[in-house]
Amino acid sequence: MAKDLTYAVIGAGGMGTQFGVLLQEFAGRHVDFIDTWQANVDAVREKGGYYVSQDEKDRHFVKARIFTPEEYDGDPDVWIVFAKQVQLDIVLRRCAHLFKEHQVVFSAMNGYGHFEKINRYFPKDHIFGGTALIGAVVHGPGDVNFTGGATAKAMNLCSFDPEVAARGAQGAPEIEKRIFDDFTAATLNPTIVDNFQGMCLAKIVFNSVLNTLCTMYQIRFGEFAAHPASTWLTQRLVDEAYTAAEKAGIPLLGTRDSEVATILHTAGVAHPLHYPSMYQDLTTGRPTEVDYINGYIAKLGREHGYECTLHEFVTQELHLAEHAFAIHNPEIAAAAKAEAEAVAAVEPISQIGGAAA
Repeated sequence: MAKDLTYAVIGAGGMGTQFGVLLQEFAGRHVDFIDTWQANVDAVREKGGYYVSQDEKDRHFVKARIFTPEEYDGDPDVWIVFAKQVQLDIVLRRCAHLFKEHQVVFSAMNGYGHFEKINRYFPKDHIFGGTALIGAVVHGPGDVNFTGGATAKAMNLCSFDPEVAARGAQGAPEIEKRIFDDFTAATLNPTIVDNFQGMCLAKIVFNSVLNTLCTMYQIRFGEFAAHPASTWLTQRLVDEAYTAAEKAGIPLLGTRDSEVATILHTAGVAHPLHYPSMYQDLTTGRPTEVDYINGYIAKLGREHGYECTLHEFVTQELHLAEHAFAIHNPEIAAAAKAEAEAVAAVEPISQIGGAAA
């Protein structure tokens, strides 16, 4: 009988913590956490773990081992990557000495572009992507709230290698099936799909509505859903994004109508209390991922002769919100800038150890 898979999470913020903690608590798997946010590393190490809650209830303590990339010497079977898009290059360089040929990597980060960066360190058939309708809020170092209960969580899983992905769930490689089983036990409710690019772009479309608009106006998902214009706004942004995908020849998972329905259900029913991670970035003075979401949709349209006027506009509106926050909160903005510079200043301790793409 094969031994249980072991995991290490790179990027122990809200989503990374949630995946790791649920794999520990419900799937019984060994999980290590790696982070470059020193305040988080210090807090978790001092306490010996995380305080976690579900929809602001049942706050409890979970033991966890956390390291900086330079300190870690483990050899997990599966890496789970949840760094921010704007930090990913730096984080991967700092972790490069840890990567080995027998390991695989999973990521369900927001936006697009991270898999190409991961592909510099791992071959395509060692990379598994995901999209997650799963929320988390970081209250502070070592303190995370998960939003949406076990039945509200949902995610897709797909190989980055198109030949492997085309086999679907029945032909999935053994390692993907084992990750699927562990994620199922962890109440993450995965589904294996066979259209990697369509899977990723469908989630970007989802985020381009809720993440961006809720961040711009600093409201929860449910507060957006309750507004009379929520359906109209969602339909317009989804329609423009689907047209861009059609111009690019990318078949998405679902239709315009099903995507609109998913967004509104998630906002109003499944996760009404959730603030998006982009909001958390804005209000802590960090750069948001809007260029990897609405900006990516706009770029896709431009590359195929179609102007995504709404997504271009929303991208610049969000950057204006970043600018406004920095003006009115100079101390927070300065602290975030200093933190980013500290992360970037650390040099990797060795050369890349994993397989090149």
